[in-house]
Amino acid sequence: MRLRTLALTAVTALAATFGLTGPVRAGTPVSIDTPIRTGSPGDIVSSSPTAFHPLPGQPTLTRAWHITYRSTTAKGAPNVVSGTVIVPQDGRPGPRPLITYAVGTVGLGDQCAPSAGFPLGTAVEANLIQLLTARGWTVAVTDYEGLGTPGDHTYVVGRSAGHAVLDAARAALRLPGTGLGADTPVGIMGYSQGGQATSWAAELHDSYAPELDVKGTATGGMPADLIKTAAFEDGGVGAGLVLMAASGQNAAYPELRLDDYLNDRGRRSLSFLRNNCVAVDVAAGLFKKISDVTVRNPLEAPDWQRVLRSSTLGTHAPDHPVYLYHGTADELVPYAGGQRLRADWCARGAGVRWTSLPLTEHVTGAVVQAVPAADWLAQRFAGKPDAGDCG
Repeated sequence: MRLRTLALTAVTALAATFGLTGPVRAGTPVSIDTPIRTGSPGDIVSSSPTAFHPLPGQPTLTRAWHITYRSTTAKGAPNVVSGTVIVPQDGRPGPRPLITYAVGTVGLGDQCAPSAGFPLGTAVEANLIQLLTARGWTVAVTDYEGLGTPGDHTYVVGRSAGHAVLDAARAALRLPGTGLGADTPVGIMGYSQGGQATSWAAELHDSYAPELDVKGTATGGMPADLIKTAAFEDGGVGAGLVLMAASGQNAAYPELRLDDYLNDRGRRSLSFLRNNCVAVDVAAGLFKKISDVTVRNPLEAPDWQRVLRSSTLGTHAPDHPVYLYHGTADELVPYAGGQRLRADWCARGAGVRWTSLPLTEHVTGAVVQAVPAADWLAQRFAGKPDAGDCG
């Protein structure tokens, strides 16, 4: 009952994550002094104590570290990503599971990174993360590439995000003082941008991080096809996310030359987006069309289409059970994309447990499934199989 009460308190906070309200705070990227070409993905570059507060001034029985760790870009080059590892201080003996958690859209500015908000109690998905630490689970939260570290955030670049999620788990396992070990059971969890990231982590697990003992992935509200998602959001309430996504692709693939496609209004808008967090960014982009900010549509260019398609989910079956959910009234990410992903994974032999959320819009989908998704992961940690409902 306590977990469900905590979940309900997250509704207002989550609204900020997905663009309805919330504070904007200053911050600076972490300086990385260690050469990024040394070591292996998941190696810790730096760590320091931090604090985890679900709300301002609200204490929790946890110990937390801010970390930077080695990961891999979408092009396969080494990079460094920041994040947070949170360990419950509940006195429970023995090993505990690890959740590698990917947050929904927070913005493009470094001050928007989850690790910047946790000590202040302003990281809005901290309420949902608290549901996991209350179960006695350790949680590793990636900031994603370029969010809290030098460079631009590679927003919704699927392969980069998947790497960051898996390497956050690796880093947590290697971090001294957590009580975790190589045999720690791992769960992957995220929604919205985090749903795309965790879905990519699920697809990449067997080839990129097969040593992780992943028991299951709980993922929802994900933009499974960026081209279709952009068309869905163009001119709507999520229109600002389209330019943010274009910025993210350009950060990962600078040869796309986004600036060549933008008009003066588009350049001003992009500068604003890169310096603010999602609440302000979405409000500033309401109902804009791609044609309002461009001299020509990059989505019609072959190189842009190729790059955007490289983030499309569903081309490889996860090697572990998946809990997949989506709201039928999602106004930001098309419900049909979730249905298509389920069909694609099922056709490739994955074990998918599908949950359709009738008359549920985007933010509410994250909240109403927070406890059921965690319950499903708990069953996987307990060793109970789930072949899914593809049949």
